[in-house]
Amino acid sequence: MKVLFIGGTGNISTPSSRLAVAKGMDLYVLNRGKAKVEIEGAHSIIGDINKPEELTELKKHDWDVVVNWIAFTPEDIERDIELFRGKTKQYIFISSASCYQTPLSYPVITESTPLCNNLWDYSQGKIQCEDRLQKAYREEGFPITIVRPSLTYDTVIPIAIGGFNKYNTAQRILDEKEIIVHGDGTSLWTVTHSDDFAKGFVGLLGNTPAIGHAFHITSDEVLSWNMIYKILADALGKEAKVVHIASDFICKVEPSFTGTLLADKAESVLFDNTKIKTFVPGFKATIPFSEGIKRTIKWLQEDPERQNIDQETEAKIENVLKVYKGL
Repeated sequence: MKVLFIGGTGNISTPSSRLAVAKGMDLYVLNRGKAKVEIEGAHSIIGDINKPEELTELKKHDWDVVVNWIAFTPEDIERDIELFRGKTKQYIFISSASCYQTPLSYPVITESTPLCNNLWDYSQGKIQCEDRLQKAYREEGFPITIVRPSLTYDTVIPIAIGGFNKYNTAQRILDEKEIIVHGDGTSLWTVTHSDDFAKGFVGLLGNTPAIGHAFHITSDEVLSWNMIYKILADALGKEAKVVHIASDFICKVEPSFTGTLLADKAESVLFDNTKIKTFVPGFKATIPFSEGIKRTIKWLQEDPERQNIDQETEAKIENVLKVYKGL
């Protein structure tokens, strides 16, 4: 298969790119050439998807599959429909599990769970993208497949505050400083290693029955937030000094945390992966968080430049702790 990844060198997409090549796919990766990641065996197209004048090489090709890892607005989707109408047999949009109903009326999420999240602009944008693609599928047969990852990690730390592409909370644990865990830490969540995500995702490439469908792809391992932070601390060789603070209190003091907390991680979520396992027989996530986070920490600690301590985030963490303690 001839496959185009728009993006393809990020936290989630890099393992999928490598697995696609390993599976014998003829992979082309379009990006601006700024990432330090190389996908051995893939063809590189340097260009900005938002600059038509840089897409001369891209327009020469027809594709079996096009995947856009970096579309966030309906305008991005409108551009892609124009670019790839009649040029691809399948177009895969990377959406987000944060699009699902928030707050949930039923805790087990399937692909039929309503899409409604009015607390986060990011999620609203992804929902609008899905709406436009569904319209294109219904009205003109544009061959869409929608994929909704949820808190997927490889080169990032999958926690609610001071993590992801920031090393703040990890460094605070190492420095034996207090860290914030939202709520009482007993709500449930699922984190998924990008290598596991790739197994399900690559199985959808060129999967004709998947056209018109949406899928989430997650691990079946369910952990409380207390366990997630404990496992992180264990991987760092320290014991975390946890301060539990209610999510709404955190977001009242620092509203910028609303997206990652009240709009996403504040309540328990359980994902039903029956659908992806049906369409991609044999898919199973096999990397427990206790193993995967050790890989992530090892990678981050191999190069100090990867350990991003964001001073603005650090100030916000300190401010929440200060206000909570009434100092």
